[in-house]
Amino acid sequence: MNRRLIARLDVKMEHLIKGIHLEGWRKVGNPKTRADQYYRQGADELLYMDVVASLYGRNNLYDIVRQVASEVFIPITVGGGIRTLDAVREMLAVGADKVAINTAATQDPKIISAIADTYGSQATVLSIEAKRLRNGGWEAMTENGRNHSGRDAVAWAVEGQKLGAGELLVTSVDQDGTGRGMDVELISAIASEVDIPVIASGGVGHVAHVVEALKNPEVSAVAIARSLHLDQLRFSDIRDACRQSSIPTRANLMEIRP
Repeated sequence: MNRRLIARLDVKMEHLIKGIHLEGWRKVGNPKTRADQYYRQGADELLYMDVVASLYGRNNLYDIVRQVASEVFIPITVGGGIRTLDAVREMLAVGADKVAINTAATQDPKIISAIADTYGSQATVLSIEAKRLRNGGWEAMTENGRNHSGRDAVAWAVEGQKLGAGELLVTSVDQDGTGRGMDVELISAIASEVDIPVIASGGVGHVAHVVEALKNPEVSAVAIARSLHLDQLRFSDIRDACRQSSIPTRANLMEIRP
C-alpha cells in the first residue's frame, strides 16, 4: 500500500504560521496559495489546523477550506476547536473530507463515537499531541500542546481506535518545528498497538527523516510543515528518497503530466 505524504498547514486567523514545540509562532505564508503549491508539487493530502481555535471556542477555517476545496482535488483534514457534531457537519459541508479532534475528545471521549457513527470512521481522526515524560512514556497534551490531559498517549490511541477513530494523527510536541527528526520511538510505540492508519507529525527537516519514519511498515503517512513552508523540501525530493528506500508512494501525476 502506498504511503501518504501530507502537507500540514497550521493557521492563525488568515495566516499560515509555524512555531517550535507548538508555540512561538511566526508567519510563513498564505494558507490558500500554499495549499495550491503543495497540491501541484504532489501532496497526497492537506492537513489544516486552527492553532488558536480554543481562544474563540470554534474552528475559523471555514472560508479557507471552502475556497481551497474548490481548487485542490486531494483529501483535506481539518482540526482545531471542533467540539460538536454541528461543527463537524459544517466543516464537511464546505469541503473537508475528515476532521481531527483532540481536546474535545479527551474531555468527552464519546464525541469520537458520535462522529464515527454519524459520518463514518473514515472521517474521524483522533489527534494526539504527545509530550515525552521524564520517567518514560508520553502524555497526550491538549489545547495545541499547552495543557496536560493526564492520559498516556499510547493507551489513549488504543482507546481512540476502540471508540471509532479511523485514523490517528500523532504529533511529537518535543520535535515539532525543530527540523531535527521525528520521534520514531513514539510513532512506533503507538503504531504497534493499533490497527488503523497512523500519521506521524513533528520534526521533519530532511528527506531522511521521512524515510526513517516510513521504514516502519505500520506507519501510513507523514505530515510535513516547516521544511515545506521554508522551501527546504519538495514532495518530488521526498518521493525520490522513498523510492530509493523501496518505500511505496503514488506517482506524482502533476509533475509527469506533459
